[in-house]
Amino acid sequence: MKVHFIDVGQGDAIYIKAPEGEDIIIDAGNKGKGDEVVAYLKSQNVDDIEIMISTHPDADHIGGLDEVLEAYKVESVYAPKVSHTTQAYEDFLLAVKNEGLTIKTAKTGVALNVKGVSAKFVAPYKEYGTDLNNWSAVLHWTYNQNSFLFTGDAELGSEKDMIASNQLLKADVLKVSHHGAENGSSAEFLSLVKPKYSIISVGANNSYGHPTAGALNRLKAIGSSVYRTDQRGTITVKSNGTQLSLSTVR
Repeated sequence: MKVHFIDVGQGDAIYIKAPEGEDIIIDAGNKGKGDEVVAYLKSQNVDDIEIMISTHPDADHIGGLDEVLEAYKVESVYAPKVSHTTQAYEDFLLAVKNEGLTIKTAKTGVALNVKGVSAKFVAPYKEYGTDLNNWSAVLHWTYNQNSFLFTGDAELGSEKDMIASNQLLKADVLKVSHHGAENGSSAEFLSLVKPKYSIISVGANNSYGHPTAGALNRLKAIGSSVYRTDQRGTITVKSNGTQLSLSTVR
């Protein structure tokens, strides 16, 4: 299997080629980045998408998904049960409706039907009111001996709930939450995940100061190798179920 962390600047876009061939998309960057994501998928010979996941309604995650929905036949869409008033969110809902699909709820315990792997949501564990980042759909994925954790923008509140819920969080590869912001990647959370590799999807010279020195130091403290899209471009992790290899392309 291959996991592509697509460089979309300040935002998230992940494409997973599952071991038996299914195509899965998690987020697609900001408004206008959808075309870049579609072009990348075409370069990977993607013909349709089995599963699309919108982690949460923030524009730098959901913004390009409508363009992906317009370009591809999508079989199922998952998103947490939280709404937003932005144009990016409205466009996403309309694109899903135009595909004739109903959004399935992403929340703790919901499993994805992907052949040859165990993939299930470990968050959102509960409702978080207007705190959109903590609503993030967090997916734990295991392929034989290799595991991945895709965290969206989950912050400390969601991390605490994931820790308290005693779910399996250990992962070889961590998609660092919220572009390496200070309000995520707590030492306690990282001590459970124990990632060998940590991927930060982030824009160069962004106005938020991501990734923060604190988050980078906490990743360093657990001995994780950090790869950043602002420094390396698109990052691809390949797994045969036992071994991982990483490659980057700018």
